[in-house]
Amino acid sequence: MSLKKTNAARFLDTLKIAYELTSYAVDEEDLSATHAAQMLGVSTDVVFKTLVARDEKNLLLVACIPSHQEIDLKALARLANIKRCELVAVKELLALTGYIRGGCSPLGMKKHFVTFFDESIFKHSHIYVSAGLRGLQLKLAPKDLIAATKGQCGDIVKQ
Repeated sequence: MSLKKTNAARFLDTLKIAYELTSYAVDEEDLSATHAAQMLGVSTDVVFKTLVARDEKNLLLVACIPSHQEIDLKALARLANIKRCELVAVKELLALTGYIRGGCSPLGMKKHFVTFFDESIFKHSHIYVSAGLRGLQLKLAPKDLIAATKGQCGDIVKQ
């Protein structure tokens, strides 16, 4: 079966970055990244969820952290060199990014936003992020994902 190319996958194609599209059965009752990891049969450490936050100047930033972790918004603000930030409401996601909850990719959003990754990304040879649709993940090397997003890394999960 051929998987549908998403904006995120096409973006990687334009950069000539290697990736693999993987699919899993969607459970509308559980759209979590930990569920995606379970369905893919991989560790929750290698599936990264994409979160969108807004700073005090109303600018958006993107954060990717392991699926089972919680974001440390104070640490994210320090890394981003801003005073504070808060997660955007789920109902705002589609209008801001072009993606819906459970299918939000750090790649191929409506606009490029400053993107941050938890430093644990470097512990893995490859990781998974949403391909931009529920039930579809991109598997790729962390260095390639960071390069594609022009991302920065730091400790942004709650300890």
